[in-house]
Amino acid sequence: MKICVIGSGYVGLTTSAILADLGHEVNCVDINKNKIDMLNNGAVPIYEPELDKYIASNVKAGRLSFSTEVEACIMKNDIILIAVGTPPKEDGSADLSYIKGVVDTIGDSLISYKIIVTKSTVPPGTNEWINDTLLKKGVNPHLFDVVSNPEFLKEGTAIQDLLYPDKIVIGSHSKNSSGSNKKKCIKVCLENIS
Repeated sequence: MKICVIGSGYVGLTTSAILADLGHEVNCVDINKNKIDMLNNGAVPIYEPELDKYIASNVKAGRLSFSTEVEACIMKNDIILIAVGTPPKEDGSADLSYIKGVVDTIGDSLISYKIIVTKSTVPPGTNEWINDTLLKKGVNPHLFDVVSNPEFLKEGTAIQDLLYPDKIVIGSHSKNSSGSNKKKCIKVCLENIS
């Protein structure tokens, strides 16, 4: 499958590397040009045991690439995985400004059907907000489905957590995500369970 991962932080980068290793074509994008330049030059901006090997082997195999061209990535991939940061605000609530920026970009870029998967840590109701925001922007409801697939990664064991998860949560209330589209999303989210 062709997957666009938006965000090259801890969740986005480790998830991109493992999805590529499982045979998918993964385009990892970020607006941070310095981070993307590092990745394209073979440097990994975070430390996670064995992550550098997974990235190098999948870049070499042509299954993993890095870019700052978010809109182009959205348009050419089947699944859009949102993995941007949601740091805490002073009051302890999640700062969703990066999510909002991604949703605006998705809304401006959708020209064919996409499954939009939220991996970022977000409060309940965020997927409904994403759905409503896209509809308010005038996006045809038949062009997207929003799915939740929260991450449960721990620093230092993220690769193993992705390869051998102790739990996987997938949620969508869309009737359109049934059938082959639902199977696509579930395949991406579940195929690594033995």
